[in-house]
Amino acid sequence: MLRIRNISKKQGERYLLRDITFEQSEGEKLAIMGETGSGKSTLLKILSGFVQPDGGQVDYFGKKVLGPDEQLIAGHPQIAYLSQHFELRNNYWVREVLEYANKLDEGEADALFRICQIDHLLDRRTNGNLSGGEKQRIATARLLVNKPKWLLLDEPFSHLDLIHRHTMKQVLQDLGERLGITCLLVSHEPGDVLAWADRLIIIRDGEIEQEGTPEQLYHHPKNEYCAGLLGPFQRISIKLAYALSLGHLPAVEGGMARIRPEQIVQVAPGGGLDAKILRRHFLGHEYEYQLEVAGERLMMFSYEANLVVGQSIQIRLV
Repeated sequence: MLRIRNISKKQGERYLLRDITFEQSEGEKLAIMGETGSGKSTLLKILSGFVQPDGGQVDYFGKKVLGPDEQLIAGHPQIAYLSQHFELRNNYWVREVLEYANKLDEGEADALFRICQIDHLLDRRTNGNLSGGEKQRIATARLLVNKPKWLLLDEPFSHLDLIHRHTMKQVLQDLGERLGITCLLVSHEPGDVLAWADRLIIIRDGEIEQEGTPEQLYHHPKNEYCAGLLGPFQRISIKLAYALSLGHLPAVEGGMARIRPEQIVQVAPGGGLDAKILRRHFLGHEYEYQLEVAGERLMMFSYEANLVVGQSIQIRLV
């Protein structure tokens, strides 16, 4: 469906993007992650035809996506781009905003509004009593009534509370499964992409750092940058890691071992190393325990609720 070849973009002497190359198949859920300033938003604007690349080419179903320097009106009719701000016109009825660009028949439009969970909002004003999540879903529907095949979303969950975040995730899932719209989203939050994406690309300083399935990148990150984007990790001495893992070393970088908190488990006496509980934090579905082991600090996630500060337990690395 999509082929990006050697896309580059400069700002002065600095590269915002350098030689970005990847593909996306029709129906594939693709996510792009990176720290703030890594070039994610610039890339989406290039893919959707709103920013002209300095080098490289974007092909959509074998045809070049033209930039604003190559056509009178920027953008591509089959590519919808939802920015972080999802602007809506003020003082309009929601129904009016959606009808303005509608290319769907009445039945298709009603189905889309139900999928976007806005069918009960059509007779409200855009500057009325609408939550941020409702405004975002209306803005998404406004793009989709134009019948695009590819939807690009820039940080679609960043301004949403937990309830609306779950709603928006369900909307994106339904768009792909029920309407056949292919989605690509940008995020810096692992919880937004790990459960959703089929494939994940990590960008650093405008270049692709690593790509693969979410499972591959979470369990086998290329470096600490990739590891940190996908969840908490900790660095411990190789000596301690060797003792905790019974001789099987985890990832090593910069002379230290890199482990995730869920790799540390409590074991029966005699099955591991002694650890003292320093702190205990309730996270809802589990507990976070701060431990001291052989003079080093470790973090452990556990469902065990009966451990207390000051208690000694035995742990090992799995």
